[in-house]
This record gives sequence, structure tokens and C-alpha cells, in this order.
Amino acid sequence: MPPVPDRPSLPPDLYTEEYFLNACEGFEEFSESQGERLSRRLSAAFAIAGVKAGMQVLDVGCGRGEILRHCARLGADAYGVDYAPVAVELSRRAVAGEQQAPGKTGVAQSDAKRLPFPDVYFDRVLMFDVVEHLYPWELAQSLAEIRRVLRPGGVFIVHTAPNVWYDRYAYPFVRLARTLMRQGARYPKNPRALNVSANVEVHVNEQSAFSLWRVLRQAGFRRVRAWLESPPQNRAEAAPLAATRLVLFRLPPFRYFFEREVFAVGVK
Repeated sequence: MPPVPDRPSLPPDLYTEEYFLNACEGFEEFSESQGERLSRRLSAAFAIAGVKAGMQVLDVGCGRGEILRHCARLGADAYGVDYAPVAVELSRRAVAGEQQAPGKTGVAQSDAKRLPFPDVYFDRVLMFDVVEHLYPWELAQSLAEIRRVLRPGGVFIVHTAPNVWYDRYAYPFVRLARTLMRQGARYPKNPRALNVSANVEVHVNEQSAFSLWRVLRQAGFRRVRAWLESPPQNRAEAAPLAATRLVLFRLPPFRYFFEREVFAVGVK
């Protein structure tokens, strides 16, 4: 059934095995280590979750399934859902070899807006690099479902990228500067095409730290925190450019526009 005009939704067949293994965050580390090693981004988000033995964990938009494996190895029971059939198959393959892990794993094909779990079931719910793929109406329904399945005191952990304030306000200046430096070919007009062209089709709802904080508060989460981070800028550059980068990425108000990654935590 096609989506109604005022409630658009991305079709699941946009998410192919090629996408998950060659474009989706962490694909390089996954390919090199078969999921044994998490990317810097995923590792940082996973560390925030504080997963421990005995917990019930839900990974919404589980993708390739490597997070489920890491949860199970810590002794948590981890369940993953994804609405893309390819992701479900990849995740099932990833957890198939974890039979000796102390925690259990399970994977199901499901829409984040209709989670197939009972109320107050999970200690942690993870949503890594999914928010930007959900239209606002979908995100609102998904957050309501996530809050429903969380236990009182349960924690919801989010990672999303890029920071929409970078795309809207900082990127045009970055592109202009790089063009003047004769590097413009690497900076397309559409910021969604930067580094990963597939994101033009599948990124529909980027967030700032403020907007993500607000949407979690509106969904009923408490003790909400949202913040920005960026990949390490380990570049060999002339001193003036290095100093400019330091100011843009470290000092307010510039950092609110130039830092690229958004993290958030909310408690039920």
C-alpha cells in the first residue's frame, strides 16, 4: 500500500546489501572484521548505553547486526528489528555464530512504528543512525513505541548524523572555501551527497542537538541530554587553516554549526 501524501515513507527496497556493506555507517570496520570491531561512531554510542549482563536490549534499525553480537557477549539479551528484509538477513547471519555468548539474540522484520514487543520490557533501547531515515511523523510514532516498550527508568540512546545545522548553515561556506582552494569537486552542491551519495535518497530528517532534545522531550522522555561531537580532525594542514578548524569545532557558537554528529539520551 503506497504512503499517503501527507505521511511519506521510504520504501524498504532502497536498503540493499550494497548499501549496508558499502555505504552504511561502520561498513569498513564491519567488512574488515566481520563485525568484531565497531566503528568509532558506533563504539562511542554503544559505550553510552552501558549495556550489562542480564539486561534486555532492543536495537531499532539493527542493520548488519553487529551491535546485537556485542550486547550478547556482555551477557545481555539483545533483540533487533529492521524493516528492510536485507538488514534482517544480514543481522541473522551476524548473530548465527554467537550461540556460545552468554546473552540471547533475536531478529525480526518490523516497522519501528509498530514494535512487536510487550509494554515495559526493555532496559535499553538503541537507535543508531536511524533517525535521519524517518520522516517527522514516523519518528514521532517510533518514539512513542520505544517509550511504551521501555521499563520505568529504562534508557533510550540515539546517534544520528549529520548535524542539520552543518548542512544548512555551515556547509555552503565550507563548499565555497574548498572551491576557492580548488577542491570543489569533492564538495557537491547537495550536502547529503558528501562522502556517501546514497544518502541523497535515504536521508530525510537530519537533526540538530536542539531539535533532537526537543523531540525526545515532546515524546515524554525525561532527563534528556543531547550533544554534538565530531570525528578527530587529524589533518596535516598549514597553521592558519588548522587554527581556523580548532575555533570552528571547539568554540561556541561556531561548534554548534560545524560539529557533525548528534548524540542524545532520554530516560523513561
